This record gives sequence, structure tokens and C-alpha cells, in this order.
Amino acid sequence: MKEILDTLGGWLPDLTDIRRAIHAWPELAFQEVRTADTVARLLESWGIEVHRGLGETGVVGRIAGRGPGRSIGLRADMDALPMPEANTFPHASRNPGTMHACGHDGHTTMLLAAARYLAGQRDFDGTVHVIFQPAEEGGGGARRMIEDGLFDQFPMDAVFGMHNWPGLPAGSFGLTDGPIMASSSTFEITLRGRGAHGAMPHLGVDPVVAAAQLTLAFQTILTRDLDPLESGVISVTQIHAGSADNVIPDQAVMRGTVRTLTHGALDLIETRMRELTGPLAQALRCEADFRFQREYPATVNHPEQAALCAQVLADLVGADQVDPQVRPSMGAEDFAFMLQARPGCYVWIGNGMGDHRTPGHGLGPCTLHNGSYDFNDAIIPLGAAYWVLLAHRFLAG
Repeated sequence: MKEILDTLGGWLPDLTDIRRAIHAWPELAFQEVRTADTVARLLESWGIEVHRGLGETGVVGRIAGRGPGRSIGLRADMDALPMPEANTFPHASRNPGTMHACGHDGHTTMLLAAARYLAGQRDFDGTVHVIFQPAEEGGGGARRMIEDGLFDQFPMDAVFGMHNWPGLPAGSFGLTDGPIMASSSTFEITLRGRGAHGAMPHLGVDPVVAAAQLTLAFQTILTRDLDPLESGVISVTQIHAGSADNVIPDQAVMRGTVRTLTHGALDLIETRMRELTGPLAQALRCEADFRFQREYPATVNHPEQAALCAQVLADLVGADQVDPQVRPSMGAEDFAFMLQARPGCYVWIGNGMGDHRTPGHGLGPCTLHNGSYDFNDAIIPLGAAYWVLLAHRFLAG
């Protein structure tokens, strides 16, 4: 283990350069051409068999061991977010309005480092597949890769993912068996009333009032319909209506998100939202159209694989640095699709508190999806070492 960490630590200057170059040129979902080219070029330079095109811009590297055996998949995401960067350090985004604000640049680099090490040693039986996935940020890139034949072309007995977690101390990890990330769904409700002068509301039918009533009514689903021991979020994040201070509009449009940790909770929330929308709108003399779109399922770790990962991590950093029953997040992750198709586990690696950032960082916190975020380069060797040890342990099992 020390030899692995020493070797990967010795590569840190080069790995930092790779990570920061990716950070400087962020690319949105299914546009990760430059990033995929970089990944493919490096994998090929290390003698790794490279396959491209799954999920449009996805890259898969196949690392064959000494002989036949089991097969494992290790996955990193490559895409960035459509948001401006507040940082001004030298590796800040050079693509205006696009930023690696979720650490996918670091995820890609950690998996590249592990691939380089594994390809250089090949001291295992079986096969390691390194999966560089596009479009995690809302594009469903994992699903697209699966639909394009990921697990048919590259059979895998299990698949594993990892995400950096700001606020979790650097050098520590978190995971749990069962749900670790929530499902993500969106809804859109169009309420049609009848416009009128703002001073004469009795001559119209006000869809804004209906939108306000629905916003409040939806919260009763969580407090009166959902089991108190279940988790659920209903957030109305947009209400669009009107164009003048003294005009009651004809229409209001509501949009938002729903998050749950279980399929049953999601079914209940969608059903109750539909049941409330029509009658409440009708009671307020409005017509309503209700649309509900299930985007990502919950990310649910498999118990056997979670136990394996917890042991590998404890061996790597010590049991006191691993939370094996970490509190789940209501954020979503499309690695969920891979865990629906194959057994596996998704873990969090601590990104620290933000004091790793170089001069020139923004004044905001170092949290995910924030313009002042930056990945902690110091954890690259540790994340890569986890991948290497996990591959060895799984393939030896």
C-alpha cells in the first residue's frame, strides 16, 4: 500500500497539471470533445486499449491483467456546469459561462492516475474497465452509455463510482449501504385563468393565487402523506406570471424539483401532487396542466459491495477516517443508472474545507455548484490509490 501511495504521490505534479488543464477548458454535457481527446491520448500512451463513442463522447479503457478472471468497472464523470466561474487563478475557466464547479476534472484525473498505475503493473487476474462518462449534470450520460451497449461490450461483474465531498475532511471517506443520493424529478404546472385589471379582480380568474395555494398545499404531502421516517423534498423553484403591476395575468407556470431516497416515496409524491393540482385549480376556477418527469433514480449502494469498499477504505486510511453509514444527500447522481444495471457502490472522498484553494479564488464557499469552488489536488493520489486497491481486492475475491 505504501508503494502505491508513494508512486502516485510522486506523480502529483503531473496529475495536478492534467487536472488544472481540464479545469481551464470545461465542456458541457455531450460536448466533452477536448476532455475525451485528452483522456484517450493519455490512456493510449500508457498502453491501454481505448474505445470511444459510447454516450457520444464517452471513453472506456480496458486493462487486461495477467490472466482470466473477474471484471470490474471504475467510473468518473467528465462534464462541467453551465455557470460562470468566480475564481481568477491561472487555471480558471477559459470558456465563459462554463465551469468545473462539481469536481469532475478531479474525478477524471484520479481515475487516469489509477489507470496509469494498473496498466503499468498488471499484477492482477481479470480485467479493469475505466469508464469516463459524459453528461452527468442533467444529461443522463450514464444511461446513454448503457443504452449504447456499455455492459454488453464490456462485461462487468460490478461497477463503482466516487465523488469529492466538500466539508468532509481531506483524507477521509464516506459511504453507506442503501441509498446515498436521492432521485431527481422535475415538474411543470400550467395554470390558466382569466386576465383582468389588478384593481378589479372580481372580473377575472387569478392563476397567481392558485399557484400560491398549490405551493403551500404541496408541503402537506411531506408532512401529512409521507411516512415521517421517509425522506422527501418538494421545491417549487419557479413561478412565472404576469408582465405589469396592475394586470392579473391569464396564466401562471410553476416549475420545480422533487427528491426522494426510495421509489415508493416518489410514487406517493407524484400521485398526491397530481391529485391536489386538478381539484385545487378547479376550486379556484382555473384549468391546470400537470407534467412530471422522472430524471435520475436514487443512487442505491449494494450491501455486499458497500462492505467491500468500507474495508478497502479502512485499510487505506484507517477505520477512524471512514464513515460507513454516512448521512445520504438529497442531491442526485446519474451513476444510479449503472447501479440499477450492475451491483456496486458509490463513495464520497473528502475535499476539505476550502483552505486548499490557491490565491485568486472567489470569495464564495468551496462548495459544489458554487462559482468559488475548486477541486483539492492534494487528494488525487489518495483517490487513485483507492481505485487501485479496490480493483485488486475485488478481482482477487
